[in-house]
Formats: sequence, C-alpha cells, structure tokens
Amino acid sequence: MSTIPTGAYASSEDVPAYIGFLKGHLAVLPAFVNGLSGDLLLERPAPDKWSRKEILGHLVDSALNNLIRFTRAPLSAPPYQMLGYPQVELVQINHYQEVPIGHLLTLWEGLNRQILLVVEELGAEQLALPVQRADGATFTLGWLFSDYVAHLEHHLAQIYKR
Repeated sequence: MSTIPTGAYASSEDVPAYIGFLKGHLAVLPAFVNGLSGDLLLERPAPDKWSRKEILGHLVDSALNNLIRFTRAPLSAPPYQMLGYPQVELVQINHYQEVPIGHLLTLWEGLNRQILLVVEELGAEQLALPVQRADGATFTLGWLFSDYVAHLEHHLAQIYKR
C-alpha cells in the first residue's frame, strides 16, 4: 500500500501545510478506494456506524458545505455566519451506500480540487476573516480550512485502517 499522507489531526492556521495534506490525499485516496472490494466498501463495523462508502459520502457533503463557506466568507460582512448541516440525514437521503464508488470518488475529487483552487487564491487578509458557528464560537477562515482538512483526515483514517 502507498504511504498515506497525514497531517497533525489538529487544526492550526498553517494553511500551506494543510494544502499539502489535502493534495496528498487527492493523490492517494482514489487508488486506495478503487483497490478495495465491494464487500469492504459496504461493510459497516456496527449497525449504527457508516460503511467506507458512507464515510466517503459524508466527506462529499463536508466538502460541498465547506466549499460554500470558503467562497461566501470573503463575500460576506464579517463575521461570516456558518450554517450547520444534518450530517446523518444527508448520508441517508443521498443513498451513498447504493451510489457507484466511481461516482462518489468523482464528486469527492472534484469538490476538493475546487476547494484547493479557491483556498490557494485567498490572500492573508481573507484567511484572517472571522467566521462564526451557530454556537457563537469565532475562528478565522484559515483556521476553518485547516479544521476542514483535519476533519477529512479523521474520517480518512477510518477508511484506510478498517
């Protein structure tokens, strides 16, 4: 198996490092997932846990929601108000367990390549913009990107190690 790229699993504002981590995952994950059997992709470790396909689908939802945040925050009056999203329900309504794996990988890759394009073009002022969660916690857009990649890595570890 290829070396799996990994970050620190913790957020910081070292955006260039997290850009590198995301690029590494884009280079490795598709081949890894394509090398898994259909049974391994569908297997749930417990009835209330997601399969690898469902985890990948969740990462598609995460990428979609975060792409919106990364593109709207610079266009909004600060602080940008982040909206949450119903993670479990989205995995169910999108039927990720039944979607062909090639489709999921295409979605995941395309969204993350667009995230890279957007984030790599953000300047220091934009990365310093405040974003606020519904609970009132405030972070910078750069922190949010780093946290996005750390969240991605948390779930990719579940895909890689099972």
